[in-house]
Amino acid sequence: MSGFWLTEEQEAIREGVAKVCAAFDDEYWRRTDETGEFPEAFVAAIAEGGWLGVAMPENVGGAGLGLTEAAVMMQSVAQSGAGFSGASAIHLNIFGPMPLVKFGSDEQRNRLLPRIISGEDKMCFAVTEPNSGLDTSSLETRAEKVEGGYRLNGRKIWTTGAQRANKILIIARTTPKDQCAKPHQGLSLFYTDRENIEAKPIPKMGRKAVECNMLFIEDLFVPAQDLVGEEGKGFQYLLHGLNPERVLFAVEAIGLGRAALAKATTYANERIVFGRPIGQNQGVAHPLAKSWAELEAANLLAFKAASLYDQGKECGAEANAAKYLGAEAGFHACEASVLAHGGMGYAKEYDVERYFREAMIARIAPVSREMILNFIAERVLGLPKSY
Repeated sequence: MSGFWLTEEQEAIREGVAKVCAAFDDEYWRRTDETGEFPEAFVAAIAEGGWLGVAMPENVGGAGLGLTEAAVMMQSVAQSGAGFSGASAIHLNIFGPMPLVKFGSDEQRNRLLPRIISGEDKMCFAVTEPNSGLDTSSLETRAEKVEGGYRLNGRKIWTTGAQRANKILIIARTTPKDQCAKPHQGLSLFYTDRENIEAKPIPKMGRKAVECNMLFIEDLFVPAQDLVGEEGKGFQYLLHGLNPERVLFAVEAIGLGRAALAKATTYANERIVFGRPIGQNQGVAHPLAKSWAELEAANLLAFKAASLYDQGKECGAEANAAKYLGAEAGFHACEASVLAHGGMGYAKEYDVERYFREAMIARIAPVSREMILNFIAERVLGLPKSY
């Protein structure tokens, strides 16, 4: 961004992505939400346009651009009306492979990244476990060293897209926790084939088209060549991807909020009750105006965080705060939009009820609001650690 505005190149990205998304109307996303059908055609169109490689290195077929450009792209997807159904269908391809980009060997990068960019390989990311939640140091999935590689056993939960993925980025403990100087040591990262892993979808509130899964991993052999970077440094590698992930969740939530707000303002202008548009009533107009202000403020912080990241500067506080504010602003905008529609806000044909259900995602994932506030209290304000 140049100051508070997108550069010409970034504006071209926004317009280009919006053009692809325009081919997938409200009815398309309504249908995927109803049936649970994965938006294959949408993902194929995005891949065909080369957009999956927006932040990947040029030497492997990517565009070599930054987090700011990726954020512009993903916000444009969500704002088109695709919401999190569309954004989540491609989200992992955008910054999910960054551990491979930053810490993988040249051989791994050259062999694996072009297949992700083209859409030939579809990956899922397995971190969270049923008994550990946000406490990554307490992961129980273990990787035992055997001849030629590792043998993995354990469970993962909330793994998005595992039903369709043929590749998995997974973290497991290679050294027992009680043998490590620090609890986050002894974890290793692998990028390997997803076959021979049982994946069971979890019925959930929204975004039915992009499923989340419980994974059951039993005696999975992982070749030594599928270890990413050094053994025992997996958690450090994950940390490098946390801030970009928070920024992308923020801008996606903001895009979703903007989509809802657009629906609500159109309805408020057209719906006549007691002889006048309902938008003429401050009880309808003010919540929508407040939502616009909240979305714009959150957007500025999100792109500030992206800019800091692209400049190689510390952005943890901004990225976390942007995720918190973006998620809240998106949710409030969706809520206000449902209420502005009155009873019809509860009807699927107006789409805002779908947006409202999807808006909950960013308030929960990939990190809770409470943990973000803990981070800011401790790292920014210098308050004592509370957990």
